[in-house]
Amino acid sequence: MITIKIGGSVVDNLHPSTIQDIKKISQQEGVILVHGGGKEVTKVCEQLGKEPKFVTSPSGIKSRYTDKDTAEIFTMVMSGRINKTIVQMLQKNGINAVGISGVDAKTIQAERKKKLLIINEKGRKQAIDGGYTGKITEINADFIKSLLERGLTPVISPIAISEEGDFLNVDGDRAAAYVAGKVKSDKVLFVTNVDGLLMDDKLVQKLSLQEAKEIRPKIGPGMEKKILAATEALDMGVKQALIANGQKENPISSAIAHDNCTVIEND
Repeated sequence: MITIKIGGSVVDNLHPSTIQDIKKISQQEGVILVHGGGKEVTKVCEQLGKEPKFVTSPSGIKSRYTDKDTAEIFTMVMSGRINKTIVQMLQKNGINAVGISGVDAKTIQAERKKKLLIINEKGRKQAIDGGYTGKITEINADFIKSLLERGLTPVISPIAISEEGDFLNVDGDRAAAYVAGKVKSDKVLFVTNVDGLLMDDKLVQKLSLQEAKEIRPKIGPGMEKKILAATEALDMGVKQALIANGQKENPISSAIAHDNCTVIEND
């Protein structure tokens, strides 16, 4: 079984062979897709006159600040437009996909972050209200597995449900890691727009879990989150985390074959 994380602006960023490639893989093993969509959310926020707000954590990770309005736009764009467009593309290519959000059947449960520690404009640490961002606590693995057993390909949007029943925005890479860990996927694949982790402009082809943890603080923001998610998945028992380029031919099977990508394995 493989859990694949793809970006939200799917059609633009993936090689035309990707969907057929997913189809081929899904005939051999269970495939679970988790998607993102931050750029699309930003675009719709702007169209609706809602200025996106980003905050930086003390460790330097930049993330979107989600207030209630943004959480609703997030849910609309992620679980509506993006999720259904992916399902439609898969259906057109003969893959019987089902699109769900983390809210459905409590697929992704999260805890609302009460306070966020950020670095303010003056460069000082400051605690602000946590807004509607979640920390994942639980995955309904039985439900996801039951879809796979029926021959369906789940497509999951990273909107979680809180204990109070609120919509929470969770990070797509980490949602994929938790899904992979809890359903006991053999592999988790993060599809991106570069060949993998680049250090000094060179592709890092292989890392142990320990090396990945040590190297993480030295990496730039976008890739840092993928490495974090990869290490979380491996800590939960996933055997292999792959970071690969979605813009080359048959990107999924190439990554599984370890062709020009980053492979992180449990020591």
